[in-house]
Amino acid sequence: QVQLVESGGGLVQPGGSLRLSCAASGSIFSINAMGWYRQAPGKQRELVATITSGGSTNYADSVKGRFTISRDNAKNTVYLQMNSLKPEDTAVYYCNAYHIDSRSLRPGRSWGQGTQVTVSS
Repeated sequence: QVQLVESGGGLVQPGGSLRLSCAASGSIFSINAMGWYRQAPGKQRELVATITSGGSTNYADSVKGRFTISRDNAKNTVYLQMNSLKPEDTAVYYCNAYHIDSRSLRPGRSWGQGTQVTVSS
């Protein structure tokens, strides 16, 4: 199995910044695309940003120019730098990864447990 553990959430004032991290561990042969999603109360989970193993990125329109996704392949870790945060960015942020299991060599998809980000004055 592959486990994802997020960290870095918290309470920040509007206009502030946070950096989320997500480390993958377990029976990893390879990790392909990784990404961040978020879910606000009463809303569906939505895509925030994704990054391929080669570094190509994709962002939701609502975060373009404010958020930056990056990854360290050697550490199996993905990051989300969030700047100019707004109250509407308040949500639980989930890490996601597509991977190949080292024992079965089968593809899979794993989710982290989520980390709360609250933007409020």
